[in-house]
Amino acid sequence: MATAAQQLAASKAYGTGGDKKIPSYLEQEVMSWSKEKIILKMYDLFIVSCKRNDVQKMSRVLIELMGALNFEYEETSTRLYRLYEYCQRCIFQKKFDEALHIITELRNTWAIAFNLEN
Repeated sequence: MATAAQQLAASKAYGTGGDKKIPSYLEQEVMSWSKEKIILKMYDLFIVSCKRNDVQKMSRVLIELMGALNFEYEETSTRLYRLYEYCQRCIFQKKFDEALHIITELRNTWAIAFNLEN
């Protein structure tokens, strides 16, 4: 069974939005992704959702990103958590461009750090 993050990542990767069930072969592919690739896909999903002004999906992505933080690395996790919280405030204040800029920068840095660019 795929986690919520994996389901959102699969939704982004394969365009199975809405309440559609993800086909099992796609679910298996997503489950084989590294944690780093799932986070990258979550960033991608946020970016697409932001461009569509989909507040609910942007919020869900941020909640998943917050939940994925490892607080054994307290300083880094706390800073990312605060950035995600700030992005949530931007969303509720309809400052989509500001949230988009932050997440896009995080996404690009993440892709470079883990060599995940296509």
